[in-house]
Amino acid sequence: MTGPAVLLLPGAGARCDGFFPGLVDSLAAEPGCRVIVHDVPETLAQVPAHLHDLIAREGAGPVVVVGQSLGGAMALLLARDHPDDVAGLVLLDVTPINDAAICRRVERAFRAVAVICRIPVIHRWFRSRMMKGAAREAHRLRLRPDCAAVHSRVAAEADLIRLGRVVSGLSGLSAQFDETGLPRVPAAVITADRAPTGATHVAHQRIADALGEPLLCWPGSTHSVHLTHPDEVLDAVRDVLGRTQAERTIT
Repeated sequence: MTGPAVLLLPGAGARCDGFFPGLVDSLAAEPGCRVIVHDVPETLAQVPAHLHDLIAREGAGPVVVVGQSLGGAMALLLARDHPDDVAGLVLLDVTPINDAAICRRVERAFRAVAVICRIPVIHRWFRSRMMKGAAREAHRLRLRPDCAAVHSRVAAEADLIRLGRVVSGLSGLSAQFDETGLPRVPAAVITADRAPTGATHVAHQRIADALGEPLLCWPGSTHSVHLTHPDEVLDAVRDVLGRTQAERTIT
């Protein structure tokens, strides 16, 4: 194995195994790095300490962290609280933890859904709607077959009650988050193809600026950018790994 290890953090409170299609095998083949696939705890506040302990137990640090959506927010919290654990960052349409207004809306919405989903028939209805929506989106976007399969699986396995617990405290964490305190490490900050004047795009631009990186946006990309543009994501991870390794060689 060469270079730093890669730690994968999925979004949507999903299980990590298979969440990033083809990424584990491709990184193992080139550049031949170790990839850590790990499911995170249920509350965001626990994540930095949990991941710090994981990296120490695995003897893997510092790592390049790849996170999508809430997984990206977790990566940022780890980098802020334990900068020595993080060699690089790949942020895939990260939940904008540096925008308190967005995070308040996200937390309220998902916690409200979690409450009504305690009624099993409603939870099943929501999951059914998500599965149908995932199938339509996969067809519309012409997702690669393995990416379409992951899209369908995440929808079928969606636990909206658990997701409500995962986002609990998001607004409080966001109110205390300052992207200018992040460590300057090699990074790729990727945003979905949406209006550049929108709040999410602006928040992502601030994160990219704080890290000294350009904000990347690929035409047609969605929030699930790891599924709409898997090859570009792989290239971005390899690029960050290469720059991280180059910095290690220089120092």
